Amino acid sequence: MTPKKSKGRQKIQMMKMEKESNLMVTFSKRRSGLFKKASELSILCGVEIAIIVFSPGKKVFSFGHPSVETIVERFLSHNPPPNSSTSQFVEAHRNANIHELNRQLAYDISQLEDQKLKGEQFCQMRKASQDNHWWEAPIESLGLGELERLNIIMGLLKQNIEEQKKRHLAEAANPMSNVPISSPMGISMTPHGLVLGYGHLSR
Repeated sequence: MTPKKSKGRQKIQMMKMEKESNLMVTFSKRRSGLFKKASELSILCGVEIAIIVFSPGKKVFSFGHPSVETIVERFLSHNPPPNSSTSQFVEAHRNANIHELNRQLAYDISQLEDQKLKGEQFCQMRKASQDNHWWEAPIESLGLGELERLNIIMGLLKQNIEEQKKRHLAEAANPMSNVPISSPMGISMTPHGLVLGYGHLSR
């Protein structure tokens, strides 16, 4: 069995990073995670929250529910939320829309992180496959890490096959997609790029 070279996930020391590239990457990841947690908190607990972040490059990023402006203005003026029925109705309608946007944002961030993780795994597997042809070895001789990578590859292959199968079934269920479209000049164009005109066939 091939000895494990990686040390696994290492705990990051809580001190400012000196390398600018690492600092920017870490800031981007942590900021997305912070906004995601804030969105989940507003959705699960119905809280009103505002976060303002200045990046190392002096750029401003913010997240707020119902909005950053509303929370900041209320904080600075110390005004409680209005109690009139009309204002409450408008606020409830706006909060419902923002709640849905926050839910969609949390879902999109989760999907983005999932796709990013899959992309990193794919790049690692591609690099490993270029370094050595371990997949050609008998399964019995593969280590745990190699078996896990092989399982992921097979899963991705199965997913691609299922998507292609669904596409072909959809095309077969819609025969009109294969019917040539005729023009007033007697020339037709098929989905495969064949031009038919007055008994003549050409590509």
